[in-house]
Amino acid sequence: MHTSASLAPGTTIAIVGAGRLGRVLVRALRAAEIEVLGPIGRDGRIPDADIVLLCVPDAVIAEAAAVARSHTRFLGHVSGATALTDVDFSLHPLQTFTGAEGPEAFRGIGAAIAGRTPEARQIGEQLAVALGARPFAVDDAQRASYHAAASYASNFILTVLDAAEGLASAAGIPHDEARALLAPLVRRTVENWATNGAAPVLTGPIARGDEATVARQRVAAEELDLSDLFDALAAATRAIAARPAATTLITKTEEASA
Repeated sequence: MHTSASLAPGTTIAIVGAGRLGRVLVRALRAAEIEVLGPIGRDGRIPDADIVLLCVPDAVIAEAAAVARSHTRFLGHVSGATALTDVDFSLHPLQTFTGAEGPEAFRGIGAAIAGRTPEARQIGEQLAVALGARPFAVDDAQRASYHAAASYASNFILTVLDAAEGLASAAGIPHDEARALLAPLVRRTVENWATNGAAPVLTGPIARGDEATVARQRVAAEELDLSDLFDALAAATRAIAARPAATTLITKTEEASA
């Protein structure tokens, strides 16, 4: 995406919402030498500012926007799922936060932006650039797919990893040790996926067509009430394994090891 000029000198930004993202945004914007007011609790008085950025739960964006509208020229939110109905622009950092991160937390990450007008969209873009993030456009019509992608890449991965931790525990490995042992496998898998996509790097019994091993794994999953999750993941994994890229790589690997 084309990046516009920096925010005008002296621009003031009020951050409404003192949750995880709001606190990290304040630190990062101040490190970028931008004048920040807040973070302001949802019940606090909103000061006048050039930009007001709502870092509040999706369910209260409309209410918070109604209160903030008279205090700013540009009103935005940080939700990835909520439309621009009540604001001028949106800026959604494609990252997970604990609230303890430092100002560098946004450097190099993606940031989805949208605006009701070109000028409002430019504000979102300028904020992303000031944070060190990479802005990319996501319009309201695309939000459901975009936000679902983020949930799959973050929330659902945690669901799968929690199941893996439980299965390792059932094998006699303490939970803390299980996470430490599985983490390098997870990191390498993600690195391989980031470089090549899923199909070319898929390994394991489903990729090899070893259904006997898959059946034994399912029995272990069933003992922890994970059979439904296992079945859904196995079906999706079979679909990936059936892609030409996966078949080609497996054939080449087998030929190289023959």
